[in-house]
Amino acid sequence: MGTDESPSWSEQRRIAAGVHAAAAERRRAAQTEQARRLVTDFVRQAREQSIRAEPLVARPYSGRGTYRTGLTGWYLRADRTLAVGTDGEFYVLTVPGSLRARVTGAHIRPQEPPLDVGVGGKDGDSIALDSLLRKRLDAGDDWPA
Repeated sequence: MGTDESPSWSEQRRIAAGVHAAAAERRRAAQTEQARRLVTDFVRQAREQSIRAEPLVARPYSGRGTYRTGLTGWYLRADRTLAVGTDGEFYVLTVPGSLRARVTGAHIRPQEPPLDVGVGGKDGDSIALDSLLRKRLDAGDDWPA
């Protein structure tokens, strides 16, 4: 093999990697859009069913204590680590511990909602977002059931 083939092969690999990365990004964007629609529908249905929204609090990773967030919404898990805000955003409510957050509250940024919640976590923690939202709607104000 001569050196003339190497640049051609590496260029082909670079192009192929770019094509795969673009396809992966399109899949991720489509999944995010689908998950956002599920969250938007959840907020609409929760309001239609008059399910009471409540102030959301964050917990430090240690699990000890809580921090105010200034957000209002509906918790999705009994451990109160995930929520949907009345603003239609998806929130993960665990944060690094901080004395400042104890005093001033925690600033929580919305996350892109995943179609499958808890993937990579403990066994049995993974659940499809649509199932999680349906469970929360079915529980109504009697949550956690």
